[in-house]
Amino acid sequence: MAETEILLESGTNEIEIMEFTIYGELYGINVAKVREIMMSEKVKPIPHSHPSVEGIFKPRDLLLTVIDLPHYLTGSVSEKQPKDLFIVTNFNKLHIAFRVHSVVGISRISWESIQKPDDTISRGEEGVATGIAQCGDNLVTILDFEKIVAEIAPETGIQLDEINKLGKRTEVNYPILIAEDSILLTKMIETALKKAGYENLMFKNNGQEAWDYLEKIKDDSDLKDKVNLIITDIEMPVMDGHRLTKLVKSDPKLKEIPLVIFSSMINQELMIKGKQLGADEQLSKPEIAHLVEVIDHLIQRRG
Repeated sequence: MAETEILLESGTNEIEIMEFTIYGELYGINVAKVREIMMSEKVKPIPHSHPSVEGIFKPRDLLLTVIDLPHYLTGSVSEKQPKDLFIVTNFNKLHIAFRVHSVVGISRISWESIQKPDDTISRGEEGVATGIAQCGDNLVTILDFEKIVAEIAPETGIQLDEINKLGKRTEVNYPILIAEDSILLTKMIETALKKAGYENLMFKNNGQEAWDYLEKIKDDSDLKDKVNLIITDIEMPVMDGHRLTKLVKSDPKLKEIPLVIFSSMINQELMIKGKQLGADEQLSKPEIAHLVEVIDHLIQRRG
C-alpha cells in the first residue's frame, strides 16, 4: 500500500491531481481526497446493491465499499484484471475504494488551469465532470466523486429533512455570500438555508467570482448590509476556497466577516490548514443542520 501525502502550502490556489486511467482515458482526483492506493483484491458481493457497487473488503481494520468506476462510467460490465488498482478515498467522512485500471502519476497545477466543463460535457447538474485540467500535454477529466457516491447512496448526501429537526424558524434578512461551483449542491444549499429562514443568499460559481464581488464592495460604508457571512467550498476552478479564505482574512476591511468552509474534504490536515488561514468554522458537507446552527451562532456573535 502506498500512502499519499499532501505537500501543498495553504492558500496558494494550487491543487495536486492524481491521474488515473479507465479504458485508456485520463481521469483525475484531488490528492487531498486520496488515502492510499493498493492492488485490487477479492471483493465480497453484497446482494441487492447498486450495479456499480462491487461489494466490500477489509484490507486491515477498515471495512471498505468498492465502487467499480469503469462500470459506473460506461454502464458495461468489465473484466476484472489482476493489475487493476483500488484508489481508497476519504471525503464526506466516508472511506470508499474505487476500482481503476492504472494510476499514471500526480500533477501539481493552479486552479486557474482547471476549466469548468460546459453543458455539452457535464449535462448541467447531471454530469460527473467537475473540471477539465491541463496537466502537461494532457487534458484530464476531474470527476465529481461526491456526486458519484451520492447517486449510488443518496443517504450519504445532504439531507434536507435535518432542517426540520431544528424546530420552528423565523425568516431573517442577513446577507450571506456563498462560493460553490456545483449546480446540484448550490440548489440543495439554497433550499436548505431558505428552509431555515435565511432568504438573502448570493451565490458565486468559484472563489474568484466571490473575491471580485468582495473587492468591489469592501470600501462601502454599508458593507455589513451587503455581506454578513461567507460560506465557501474548497474545490473550485479558477480560485479555490482556501485561497479565498486567505485573501478575505488578510484584508483589513474584510477580515471581520465570519467565514465558514463547507466542504466534503474536511479532515484533520485540512482542518489545520483552514484554521491557519483564519476560517471561523469548518464543516463537512453532509452536516447541513450543523451548518445552520453555526450560521446562527456566527451572525449572533457579530451582532
